[in-house]
Amino acid sequence: MIIDHVKVFTEDKKFTDGGIVIKNGTIEQVYTEGKRPQTEDEVLDGKGMYAIPGLIDLHFHGCKGDDFCDGSRDAIARIAEYEASVGVTAIAPATMTLPVEELEQILRVAAEYKKGPHSKKEADFVGINMEGPFISPAKKGAQDERNIIPCDVKVCERFLEVSEGLVKFMGIAPEESENAVSFIEAVKDKVNVSLAHTNADYDTAMAAFNAGADHAVHLYNAMPAFMHRAPGVIGAVYDSKHVMAEIICDGVHIHPAAVRATFEMMGEDRMILISDSMRAAGMPDGSYTLGGLDVNVVGNRATLASDGAIAGSVTNLMDCMKTAVKTMNIPLETAVACATINPAKSLGIDAEYGSIRAGKKAHIVLMDQELNVQQVIKDGELL
Repeated sequence: MIIDHVKVFTEDKKFTDGGIVIKNGTIEQVYTEGKRPQTEDEVLDGKGMYAIPGLIDLHFHGCKGDDFCDGSRDAIARIAEYEASVGVTAIAPATMTLPVEELEQILRVAAEYKKGPHSKKEADFVGINMEGPFISPAKKGAQDERNIIPCDVKVCERFLEVSEGLVKFMGIAPEESENAVSFIEAVKDKVNVSLAHTNADYDTAMAAFNAGADHAVHLYNAMPAFMHRAPGVIGAVYDSKHVMAEIICDGVHIHPAAVRATFEMMGEDRMILISDSMRAAGMPDGSYTLGGLDVNVVGNRATLASDGAIAGSVTNLMDCMKTAVKTMNIPLETAVACATINPAKSLGIDAEYGSIRAGKKAHIVLMDQELNVQQVIKDGELL
């Protein structure tokens, strides 16, 4: 297949007029306008469209009525198919704070799902993001406080073992455990350690990052506010240049001015767009559950029935990216990179995913000028 007359998002994070040659499910060549190779391959005319890499969501819980923590291979398959249909072609869903034994079973099911077989319409399952159970009761958000426990190396290693290496991020609240630094030092070479649902002050967060933590879960949400005399986790992320930071741009979680300021502060190479979507994404308004807690959904806002706290999002990553561009004034090139190559690097899969380059998987999304998805190409085939 050849995609011709299209604006290709290239490795240097710019759009270039040209086309893409796809062979055997991979990208064979990226060429500039007028340099299309002479072959008899099928030609897809992309005139007036952008070609971007398939998006990668490394933090979301579910969609279309299913949740990753339902612990069902069929649920994962349905989630993966919906995500691919909207242009998210690789996924690393997130767990909630549940009993350890229940989490282990969820991870076992995920490991079995990973082995296949899979429909060609399903997004690639590339990892798991564990948001709990080593978090803070003070910043639990929509997590169930009854299942929160301190950092435990042996428990973490059990998670890694039963998931067969699928767990890529382990979230912790470092202020909740005296052994947080030693925990990070013990596991950092096996899994990325993230600060998640934490009430840590600046010094505690810096100690965690200096020990080897390298990721921050949904910046601003479930962490202390960024204050001029108490910069907290956000200030520590800024001062720790190796740390990648997730951000939710659904128009509910963070004000557009704060999003713009954060991109300026952190730099586009360290920001990762996530959806944090729950099972209500792609579904009508109504009552749903998240981590065993009741959630009310009205429009694009999901809140806990108990206290009205924001409970994840109901917006998929493609729509979050569009919101970042169209209502938050983040440049398209920046938003695309933060939903593709940045999460790929954080997951350690950028050799195959995250950009349009010869040798990488042919995961490509064609969008019109209004950023509406027109075609999704996965492994070289039109979905």
